Amino acid sequence: MVQQPVLATDRLLLRPYTMADARAVQRLCGDYAVSAATLLPHPYPDGLAEVWIASLSEGAERGEAAAFAVTLARDGTLIGGTRLRIETDHARGELGFWIAKYCWGRGYATEAVRAVIEYGFSALGLHRIHAMHFSRNPASGRVMAKCGMVHEGRFRGHILKWGIYEDVDVWGILSAQVDLTGTHTSPVLSGVPV
Repeated sequence: MVQQPVLATDRLLLRPYTMADARAVQRLCGDYAVSAATLLPHPYPDGLAEVWIASLSEGAERGEAAAFAVTLARDGTLIGGTRLRIETDHARGELGFWIAKYCWGRGYATEAVRAVIEYGFSALGLHRIHAMHFSRNPASGRVMAKCGMVHEGRFRGHILKWGIYEDVDVWGILSAQVDLTGTHTSPVLSGVPV
């Protein structure tokens, strides 16, 4: 069984989800603005957070996912989440993230995403990490660019969201593009290494 570590950055602790997070996940993900910018449903149904958190634990045990609750280091408040869906056969991961609306514009997404990218390359040995965002949501693209990801293209009409076919922008980064001892702080890993 693989146990995920806790990732510590300057302002955040990224830790595995627990069932105690379900209520906050439902409340924060149920915000219309968060749902509109992601694949999350709106309204966010009762019980879905519990099912989702259980699935993350199962995915981690199988080595198919690494998911982290994004919390404030100062008080442990849950403000978002990030996940890598791992394809071990190809040594790649698909990155996804969300941040509570009241925390937008403070750099938390960039800090969390950077930590997970570094974790994916240094601890999981991934070769490639990629991510997508709705083309109408350039803020997510700015997060990806700040984390060293390269814009690789646009898939037109790729996602059906609320009855509208959405374009998505695709970003990627290769392990060879990352200097884990470079200009930004690498996350501190605690707990049992993978």
